Amino acid sequence: MRPLKQSTATGEADAAPPNSQPGTPSPVVVALPAHTHLTSTLTYLCPPACEAGTLVRVPLGRRDVLGIVWDQPPPDETPTTGNTPLELKAVLDRLAGCPPLNAAWRMLAAFAARYYQRSLGELALAALPPQLRDLSSEQWVRRLSRLQKSANSTAAAPASAAALDAPLIPSTQQQHVLDTLAAAGAQHKPVLLFGATGSGKTEVYLQVAQRLLASDPAAQVLVMVPEINLTPMLLARFTQRFGEHQVATQHSGMTPAQRLTHWLAAHLGQARIILGTRMAVLCSAPGLRLIIVDEEHDPSYKSQEGARYSARDLAVYRAQVETRHGRACQVILGSATPSLESWHAAANGRYVRLDMPDRMGGGRLPHLRLVDMAQQHKGAVLAPALLAAIGERAQRGEQSLLLLNRRGYAPVLSCHACGWKSHCPSCSAYRVFHKIDRTLRCHHCGFTERVPRACPDCGNLDIAPIGKGTEQLEEQVAALLSDQQRPDGQGLRVARIDADTTREKGSLEAQLARMHSGEVDVLVGTQMVAKGHDFRRITLVAALNADSALFASDYRAPERLFSLLMQAGGRAGRDAGLSHQGELWVQTWNPAHPLFTALRTHDFERFAQRELADREAAGMPPFTYQALLRAEARTQEAAQAFLAAARDAARQLAGAEHLTLYPPVPMHIQRVANIERAQMLLESDSRPALQHVLTHWHEHLARCKTLPAAKGLFRWAIDVDPLAI
Repeated sequence: MRPLKQSTATGEADAAPPNSQPGTPSPVVVALPAHTHLTSTLTYLCPPACEAGTLVRVPLGRRDVLGIVWDQPPPDETPTTGNTPLELKAVLDRLAGCPPLNAAWRMLAAFAARYYQRSLGELALAALPPQLRDLSSEQWVRRLSRLQKSANSTAAAPASAAALDAPLIPSTQQQHVLDTLAAAGAQHKPVLLFGATGSGKTEVYLQVAQRLLASDPAAQVLVMVPEINLTPMLLARFTQRFGEHQVATQHSGMTPAQRLTHWLAAHLGQARIILGTRMAVLCSAPGLRLIIVDEEHDPSYKSQEGARYSARDLAVYRAQVETRHGRACQVILGSATPSLESWHAAANGRYVRLDMPDRMGGGRLPHLRLVDMAQQHKGAVLAPALLAAIGERAQRGEQSLLLLNRRGYAPVLSCHACGWKSHCPSCSAYRVFHKIDRTLRCHHCGFTERVPRACPDCGNLDIAPIGKGTEQLEEQVAALLSDQQRPDGQGLRVARIDADTTREKGSLEAQLARMHSGEVDVLVGTQMVAKGHDFRRITLVAALNADSALFASDYRAPERLFSLLMQAGGRAGRDAGLSHQGELWVQTWNPAHPLFTALRTHDFERFAQRELADREAAGMPPFTYQALLRAEARTQEAAQAFLAAARDAARQLAGAEHLTLYPPVPMHIQRVANIERAQMLLESDSRPALQHVLTHWHEHLARCKTLPAAKGLFRWAIDVDPLAI
């Protein structure tokens, strides 16, 4: 039964239930609106045994919400109204049988909220499964009972050792890394595992985890991947090695019920391994001893909505926090193309770098072949030499991958008579032509309509696509290879994997299975198939639109392009018996570009040194620290007026002399869903100085929002360590 509520200071207190014990004033974290004027915690009367980290239900306005009992503030922060102490409301209920969130987790959540400039309640409550906020006490007890019964039945019938995959005998290279990792754990430093594609990093992860779990029966391992589409493959590897009941997953593709079940398994210590995307870094794991961040360079680890945190950076911090609380925790950052921030940290000695330059089985890395498009006939889809190479591989039973990082049939439809283009009426962007369902879709706001029969402006019937997407490439490649045959005499089979073909549940797994079985000869795809997948029959990878990033305004574009091409090329020749035939083809108009010179020899170190030198000369991260203030408003004038006022306010703050405050500018996509967007960059060579200004800026930003010139401002947000400007 819920205890009777106590009133606030403005009303009479309800009668207390008989024999009830008086509660203890305790801070409770609840999810409050962004940029609220309220403090990060609210004070409630909690039962005497309600320790910090306990999940409770509390009254908030007219609602009952989930909260987390937090650590006690200093005595002088007791809430009062004037000189009169507030009459506090009481906690309604607590989630019985659910252990408190431990001190290390609370420290992680508090740091993330503070560093990324979000409210503590917003970040901490968002890290919990949504169903925890919705279940009644009775529903919660039933759910916990079912989970306990399932755990007991699993423990009573453990998996047969014969049903699990035995560890592979490590190569000399892997054994050296494993031995060094064991020694590096005592240094309490992050480890950057710099391993070539196909060098066996996943097996290293498996064996490090297996050694830890065998030595400590309470230990847990967190394994992070950048995208959901990489989760099934890695999940299969870990479940085959450790058993299904040992592994819990955390990613946004799960149902609310699945999220809760897996989160509880991790929180209660029943799951020894937690595998997930960036959200998994905030999953409760009381026995956490090892964190593995696979493909650590991937930008997907940086959230672009809500609390814009970097899961990779939080993983490094979390390992430090766990170690500080007496549980030595190691973090391994693995990649064939590390982020320049991690590479720089390793060069400065803050990280331990371990190299795995050789592929398993003695296979070699793919040979780079540059195709100068200036030497090809106008409008060529594939160079004749590339087309012939694809056909030769298909006749040998091998596969090819064509990479084009643009989905749809064409980026824009155009009328050559009057110049009309398929603009989105709500965004400063074009709607993409999707031929498969004859629609024009905006990939920013989602607005979709049928393709017009004639130009909406002049009535011309001859409207044509401009540019190329994966849908058109699939169609054209199938036509170009229509006269080619497989070894069994059948025609070549061309397939496509992108966000459009993998929307339905299970569709990605089905298409990947077709690739692995050899049913597909040529795969057309976006970057979602360019990393993490182990296609054993692919011996040729071709990138068809690589030049778009060479001269982009984003200073990170070359890093992303080099990484994408290295990762994509790594899909070729992964089978040691076929590695000598592995090739990476790049169709380019700039074959002499220095990026391709480093790519030819797979020399990431040379590329990284050049890029870091350029960034240091230009004063860019990782040699400086940045934050963006973004504003969204009804008009561009209102958004920029708010940012200009915020800039003036920031100049008055202590520490602002160490910052460079740039003028407000429109964002690259200026209007989305009829909302105008602008941004302002703050930069400093001192991280503490930047954080100090950001922390004390919030109350000024709230006042800037009320200025007449900023009327129509919808929202604003601070993005610390932005990946795109």
